[in-house]
Amino acid sequence: MYHDEIRRPTPDRPVHELVSRRWSPYAFSDRPVSHGDLLALFEAARWAASSYNEQPWSYLVATKADPEAFAKVLSCLVEGNQVWAAAAPVLAIGCTKRTFKLNGKPNAAAEHDLGASSASLTVEATARGLYVHQMIGILPDKVREAFQVPEDVKPLTGIAIGYLGDPATLPENLRPRDTEPKSRKPLAEFVFGDAWGTASPLMG
Repeated sequence: MYHDEIRRPTPDRPVHELVSRRWSPYAFSDRPVSHGDLLALFEAARWAASSYNEQPWSYLVATKADPEAFAKVLSCLVEGNQVWAAAAPVLAIGCTKRTFKLNGKPNAAAEHDLGASSASLTVEATARGLYVHQMIGILPDKVREAFQVPEDVKPLTGIAIGYLGDPATLPENLRPRDTEPKSRKPLAEFVFGDAWGTASPLMG
């Protein structure tokens, strides 16, 4: 689709196309994701790195093949996200266990590791022609109640998975987010050297 090409950036330096092709659409088509592809995405998530190999992540997943389960997950997103995420064929909630299994102590890396797991999922999705849109806009208390989530597990992110849709199906205020070029800060603004805010000499 034309808007997919517009959203793909031209990196300042060569990177793998799975990195440059990735973006988070709001418009999803109603094409279902195959069972095999979906399992592969979570297999990729499974092999992400984690502190002490804790693997603190868990995912609550539903597809439109089960309308009741899908509606349950959808209801756990904030209203603004429900508007567009309802079109995606797969929805998930990413959760992370806040304490280590071994000693019950707080796991300061738990949220980082959930992010790493979901990033791995996203790379696999991109390789398969799928798109992933992660969102922080969920209703954690509703997730906890609806799915009987344990107290030491934190529902953190919503995830929409599917194939690219037509931005014309989106509410008018969301369409530009799928059609305008994607941009990123230059390296010098976040890779520092001798002092905070001072670009690393490596950036020269």
